[in-house]
Amino acid sequence: MTRIDTKFAALRAEGRKAFVSYIMAGDPDLPTSLALLKGLPAAGVDIIELGMPFTDPMADGPTIQLAGQRALEGGQTLQKTLDMVAEFRKGDDTTPIVMMGYYNPIYSRGVDRFLKDALAAGIDGLIVVDLPPEEDAELCIPAQKAGINFIRLATPTTDDRRLPKVLQNTSGFVYYVSITGITGAAAAQAGDVAPEVARIKSATDLPVIVGFGIRSPETAQAIASVADGAVVGSAIVKMVEEKKPVPEILGFVKGLAAGAHSA
Repeated sequence: MTRIDTKFAALRAEGRKAFVSYIMAGDPDLPTSLALLKGLPAAGVDIIELGMPFTDPMADGPTIQLAGQRALEGGQTLQKTLDMVAEFRKGDDTTPIVMMGYYNPIYSRGVDRFLKDALAAGIDGLIVVDLPPEEDAELCIPAQKAGINFIRLATPTTDDRRLPKVLQNTSGFVYYVSITGITGAAAAQAGDVAPEVARIKSATDLPVIVGFGIRSPETAQAIASVADGAVVGSAIVKMVEEKKPVPEILGFVKGLAAGAHSA
């Protein structure tokens, strides 16, 4: 069992929903990013998604695109992102960390080397948005063999014919994208999400977590009430962009987590 599996088992036993937060590694700089990363568990975050900055983030809206640019301009690299996780693990060996991003930086490093280094740093899962199930042999299957969950995205356009393929080698949890389009583009609606989550859950035993379009504790609660948890990314990253102090950002995250946990 990975840390992700253990976390969901604990949440189930407590009758609680998961709160997942996303930050971009190295945004706006390494020290601030590391301080945020270290502060997320105490703010109520159950699982952390850590963005790998990339030059061409095609699934991301302007907020996360700009975060990646700031990180890259500040000198963030894949190695520095792995080092951040290793540093985090010195004080926290239980909170799951999922690296989220695109295949190019992993491919450039070499899959075998990347998986070995990711495991050593303390990475628990991967979300690689530009690797479809047809490419599972590239990274998904090697990652699973190495003991790292490979988490797949399902979307409003994932129909019943496509869904089994998407779920085929997925582990950890399924990330349901609540809206059609890029991150941060529209508000998630629990009424739209509920039947889709139910449809996915009828095809898998994995937890289904919903992201995209969640910006407030109220929306986090509404979405978590119809799923196994909620993800917030752009709303947190926007505060980093606005140069809010770390304690203020973590206070905002605490409110979101409380919303999801009250579902």
